[in-house]
Amino acid sequence: MTARKKSPRKLQGEEVIIPDKLYFRIGEVATLCRLPAYVLRFWESEFPQLKPVKSSTGQRMYRRRDVESVLRIKQLLYEEGFTISGARQHMRAETKSDKSQAAIPFPSHSPSEIQHIRQGLREILSLLSTRRTG
Repeated sequence: MTARKKSPRKLQGEEVIIPDKLYFRIGEVATLCRLPAYVLRFWESEFPQLKPVKSSTGQRMYRRRDVESVLRIKQLLYEEGFTISGARQHMRAETKSDKSQAAIPFPSHSPSEIQHIRQGLREILSLLSTRRTG
């Protein structure tokens, strides 16, 4: 008996690796997200969170945050079954909850710890200075 191959199915929650770049053109985002460019342009008009900047030539330039928003919108619409207005409300609620989270406090150091850190930095600086001149 031979093993049958499973027919390829659409993977839910498929992991998309976003390259480490500052800006992405609409074609790159369309390819990354497996969406046609016209869908991205339509979503720009429907979701206020999605606002790519335009270059001097009028090309849409998406930031990493925009690409992440596109992927989240796609998940809400295609996988979770939200309507566009429902997804818009959900995204709005998500951004409000993100803003309401408390900020991470900076670690507090005593004045003696700060003085110790400064002294260490001065020693490093003097080592580097002597190497450059010597």
